[in-house]
Amino acid sequence: MRKTALDSVYSLAQNDERVVFIGSDLGPGVLDEMKKSMPSRFFMEGVSEQHIIGMAAGLALDGFIPFVNTIATFLTRRCYEQVALDLCLQDLPVRLIANGGGVVYAPLGPTHLAVEDIAIMRALPNMAVIAPCDANEMRRLMIASKSWMHPMYIRLGKGGDEIISREEHGFEIGKAILLKDGVDGLFITTGVMTQLALQAAEQIAGHGLNCGVLHMHTIKPLDDEALRKYIPQVKGVITVEEHTKIGGLGSAVLEYCSDAMPEETHKIFRMGIPDQFATQYGSQNSLLASWGIAPETLCETMLKKLK
Repeated sequence: MRKTALDSVYSLAQNDERVVFIGSDLGPGVLDEMKKSMPSRFFMEGVSEQHIIGMAAGLALDGFIPFVNTIATFLTRRCYEQVALDLCLQDLPVRLIANGGGVVYAPLGPTHLAVEDIAIMRALPNMAVIAPCDANEMRRLMIASKSWMHPMYIRLGKGGDEIISREEHGFEIGKAILLKDGVDGLFITTGVMTQLALQAAEQIAGHGLNCGVLHMHTIKPLDDEALRKYIPQVKGVITVEEHTKIGGLGSAVLEYCSDAMPEETHKIFRMGIPDQFATQYGSQNSLLASWGIAPETLCETMLKKLK
């Protein structure tokens, strides 16, 4: 997914002289072709993440469209003041490409786990928050991003994920995609968790129940039209995210329903990471499983909700 995102930056730059790339200590080999062919629009800075946000803001004020790439925890925790004041307050078209959203960097422990990044970015006015489900959807997002003239946070998965998105669904920022229709229950998901939800829906079908999957690649702005349409049609709703249950997708869905459809809030159950730092090291899947985020657990939880 990351390679697709960066390759797309180079492709966009070839067709739009406003596009520039800024990285922070990403190591050798990153976008070498762009570095050679467009040296005036390729910047690889050192370990200075707060600096590159200010740098991107300056370039955006001068008419450029900067794409900034580094690790998710550094873009959110370390650069929060710069993102808030330099980008969001000025409402500048800077794209923050965040490596390792969720628990991708599980072997490195809690210092590198971006499990509150959606909440941090959601809180900022003018900031869009997007988490594609696979590399193909990432490519469609990058094309759509060129016409979005506001700050954007793009959450990358681990890469190598199964392709589940479809070309015919298209891609529009702020518009959810119904990947599977259902009459009994509904999984509302984002990012690579959509893959787990599709697997869980298959398992549930073995119990004689039909559950849908609504993929909300855009957490902000939230597609309230899709929520109004699909939630009333089912008996139970489970939100699934690779993020703390505080302030993420589940919170966004509940907040909207509390304001606009309070009669539907009892249907909603949130699945995500508990309010604690990780106490284990391991693989991404092992950490998620320890928190009950796996297809089997999603299936069991939905069955309980519906019964």
